[in-house]
Amino acid sequence: MSQSEVARLRQQIAEEYQAASRVFGEFAETSRHDFITKRQENVASYFEKLTQHVSPDEAMRILIQASGET
Repeated sequence: MSQSEVARLRQQIAEEYQAASRVFGEFAETSRHDFITKRQENVASYFEKLTQHVSPDEAMRILIQASGET
C-alpha cells in the first residue's frame, strides 16, 4: 500500500467536497447542478483509485472521513 498515494487521494476527495460546499455561498458562473455533479464524478474517480490501494471498506471509511472535513 502506498500511504502517500492514499493521503493524496484523501486530500483530493476533501478538496472536492469543500469546493462543492462553497458553491452555495459564492457566485458561480456555471450552474450549481453541473458544478456539483462534476465534483461528485471526481470523488467517484478518486474512490475507485483508492480501492486499488486499500480495501473497499477502508476506502469508504476514508471517503466518509474526508467528506466531513468541509
